[in-house]
Amino acid sequence: MTSLFKHREAALAAIVLAMIAAIGAYAPAFVSLGNIIRVLNDTSILAMLALAQMMVILTRGIDLSTASTLALAGMISASLAQFHPDLPVISYIALAAAVGLILGMINGGLISYFAIPPIVVTLGTLAVYRGLIVVYGGGNQVNASEMGDTFQSFPKLTLFGLSTIFWIMLGVSLAVWLFLAMTRTGRGLYAVGGNPVAARYCGIDLPRQQFLVYTVSGAISGLCGYLWVSRYGVAYSEIASGYELTVIAACVIGGVSIAGGVGSVSGTLLGALFLGVIVNALPVMQITPFWQMAISGTVILAAVVVNARAEKRGVKLILPEARRAAGAAK
Repeated sequence: MTSLFKHREAALAAIVLAMIAAIGAYAPAFVSLGNIIRVLNDTSILAMLALAQMMVILTRGIDLSTASTLALAGMISASLAQFHPDLPVISYIALAAAVGLILGMINGGLISYFAIPPIVVTLGTLAVYRGLIVVYGGGNQVNASEMGDTFQSFPKLTLFGLSTIFWIMLGVSLAVWLFLAMTRTGRGLYAVGGNPVAARYCGIDLPRQQFLVYTVSGAISGLCGYLWVSRYGVAYSEIASGYELTVIAACVIGGVSIAGGVGSVSGTLLGALFLGVIVNALPVMQITPFWQMAISGTVILAAVVVNARAEKRGVKLILPEARRAAGAAK
């Protein structure tokens, strides 16, 4: 099963490279160094949100409130910059991450300790958090001219042509990989998603695992709230509206199983990059907005079908080995 999905990630990387080459043949400007850097920078926030979503999905959960958390944290952070523009940039980042962490803890508490289904909780908080932006901001928006230079300049700093957002994404990716690969708690997420009953008998605390992943998801979403607002220079109630679906799509394309227990950091990053290339390529190819949505939706459906077939093949490979093991035990 593991080798199957490693092979899938290699295939996805090859598809992304082939797609870039094909688009480059049609529009050579797309494969210029400047545009490739632009694609990487544009995809970084999606990649971070997808990594957070991946950890949630590993436990057989779902977080539909990521975009709303991003928007609310970004709005609160922007309002601080509006009234206190001379604070150190770390103040705005810390506030956004703290807001996201608290919102994630609310999700995690309702799911883990009240045993409410994740889709019900996060669908509700999606609307609640989005509504709180209107209540908090009075229906107004914060524009770039009101945020101050300190707030907006940090994400625009570059190293080797790549923005601060990209380097933060790399740091988050490394942290998530180390957590999943090197810690007992991280490895436990796969056990919880693969077989919750067996994981419980092995002593893994399922409510604690759920609370943790939703809290981390909230904190990363909050961080992305600051990065989104400071990069695009505007904060209002509808920013990133519907973006949670794109985040889930990146996970699915990257090989994360909605049934839980299967997924990797590299696959998730490739899924985000795949969508990033499509989003940036379709306008270059002069595809109308309607067809952009239709093509993106078709790609997502195709990825779901591929995942489902791959998982079935994996089960067929594992079952005979399980039967032999059971026979030997008798």
